[in-house]
Amino acid sequence: MDVRHTKDPDAPLELVLPDHSRLALLDELTIGRAPSSTLRLTDPTVSRIHARITLGDGGAATLEDEGSSFGTWLDGRRLRGPARLRPGARIEVGDLELLVDRRRTEQDSAPTIVVPPNASLTIPVGGPPRIRSGHALKRLEAAEGDRRWVLKDVRSGRYVRLSDGDAELFALIDGQRSLAELMREAGRLLGPQGSARLMLLLAALGEHGFLSGTPAAPTQEDDAEPEGRLRRLAKPRNLPWPGAAAWFDRVYRNGGWALLARPALAALGALAIAGVGVFAYLVAARYGTPFVVASKLGIGGIVFIAGRFAVAAVHESAHGLVMASFGRRVREAGLKRVLIFPYVYVDTSDAWFEPRRRRIAVSAAGPVSDLCLGGLFSLCCLALAAGTVRDVLFQLALGAYIAAFFNLNPLVERDGYHILVDLLREPGLRRRAREQLRARLAGERGAPDSAVLRRYSLAGIAWSVLGAALAVGLSLRYLPAFETLAPPPVVWTFMGAIWLTLFAPVVAMIGLPLLARRRARAA
Repeated sequence: MDVRHTKDPDAPLELVLPDHSRLALLDELTIGRAPSSTLRLTDPTVSRIHARITLGDGGAATLEDEGSSFGTWLDGRRLRGPARLRPGARIEVGDLELLVDRRRTEQDSAPTIVVPPNASLTIPVGGPPRIRSGHALKRLEAAEGDRRWVLKDVRSGRYVRLSDGDAELFALIDGQRSLAELMREAGRLLGPQGSARLMLLLAALGEHGFLSGTPAAPTQEDDAEPEGRLRRLAKPRNLPWPGAAAWFDRVYRNGGWALLARPALAALGALAIAGVGVFAYLVAARYGTPFVVASKLGIGGIVFIAGRFAVAAVHESAHGLVMASFGRRVREAGLKRVLIFPYVYVDTSDAWFEPRRRRIAVSAAGPVSDLCLGGLFSLCCLALAAGTVRDVLFQLALGAYIAAFFNLNPLVERDGYHILVDLLREPGLRRRAREQLRARLAGERGAPDSAVLRRYSLAGIAWSVLGAALAVGLSLRYLPAFETLAPPPVVWTFMGAIWLTLFAPVVAMIGLPLLARRRARAA
């Protein structure tokens, strides 16, 4: 690859080449295999004069195909004429991909620095501290707040957020400086608090397995405690799909991008909003009975479970498709078995390397797909006469809306929770809020009192109570239908057990700290 460089360092846009070098877009630029090309690529899939980039007024860059053999592609679509370039765009020429980026300042995010596994030697325990190979470091934009650096272990997928000062110290931990030398450098860089911050950083890095010679702290999944039969049965089992990341990229290129265009998003939003109202009418007008199809509870249960699996598959695919639109690949995807039930999963943890608004978009894609499917099934159900097909559509709509409600629950670490964390810029929100609520209900002295955490706790409790109340109301609405399928004592016993289960988390969250407070007073 041969680049004829231009000299102005203040270009608004840059091309990121396959070898990660950067070329400023300052003047007309030709891409091809010909020696006269500004950007000469030796790949045989690239034509002699493949594409051209020109600059217009104000530095706007325009890409145009020059009659190449295999075409020029921009963001997964083949060029049929001139197209304006924007930061984040992906240009494909032959088998090569070029990225468009803008010049970065200290206020912007920076490219991810990746150190692949086995790229450096490890050191024995007791030597100078050194970062283990196999990590990726990314600086996010300044709007992310103080802790805008993301450090990822590429083996385990664990993440640590760092501040600018932590990132400076992190760069020093190269195995060449002793601990005493690191402490002196920390004091020089960060002042009197530098040594203390260095020790805290080393402790955090060691706990998460980023330091050579220090194993990561075990998680629940890593716990070596012997497992009983029931625990082994309840433990999720993953069946990964190796080609998932490439599949999402192909789907996005081959038409999936159209679902994320503004007209399509507007139509999907209208469908989701209208569907909620239609489903409420279906319930009020008794268009269907939960878990009942053709007057048979068993068939209805099977349809509901199968529908939930299909809805979950679309839900996770929506996450993966939005990731692909941002040029990120999912870490892993496949099937997961919990007890005897299969689920689809997609690991989108690399979204942490994206700005906050993109992380929110990735998280929101799943619940939005649930609401859209619920709306589609509800409208079809409304249009049909009574019968088996309408019963099936009602079960599918019910499954989609239950999925949306569950995934938006702020008390569960699902999509709604992650959206809220990003909106509020409050990492560890759920854990910190529960600790504060427990401490204050238990009457502990010196308990923290954050208004944000207090509001989150109250909103989470209200959401859980509302969801449980809706489930109870829905079950009472169809009580006569259930009593035709089983004796009333059996129905009431079964429903009572479900109601207790629905309210149990809220009772435990509030009741256990109050009980501890009462015992403390009695003691």
